[in-house]
Amino acid sequence: MKNKTRRKYIRDSRSPTPKNEMVSRTMGANRSKETAPEVLLRKALWKTGLRGYRKNWRNAPGRPDIAFPGKKIAIFVNGCFWHHCPVCRFPIPKNNRAFWLNKFKANKKRDTKKKKELEMLGWKVVVFWEHETTLLKLFRFNE
Repeated sequence: MKNKTRRKYIRDSRSPTPKNEMVSRTMGANRSKETAPEVLLRKALWKTGLRGYRKNWRNAPGRPDIAFPGKKIAIFVNGCFWHHCPVCRFPIPKNNRAFWLNKFKANKKRDTKKKKELEMLGWKVVVFWEHETTLLKLFRFNE
């Protein structure tokens, strides 16, 4: 059996000092691209014949998760926790509460700005919430 050495965990300097390192590791491990809901939605689009999209397309303001440049359609897949879903209503973490309140507020502000920029350029913007993409599993789009 190989002897695994644990890599030193390096925190993002923008976040406050965590009270629990394991919680910090878990939060830091969350991805911003290629998330499960994103992949699930792309598989559903592909399976239904909707192709020709670009992932995280740089040429569109806000870098949409999925973009159809020719049709000017931008799709964002928002994580319910990170974008503070109005349906799921995740509680705000108890530790470093001020940091989290500011973070969620900034995320919402950025989301609104990205949407307005795209709409001003004539794009149709569609937002899927993480909990909405789980319905795709029922229709076997995840295979």
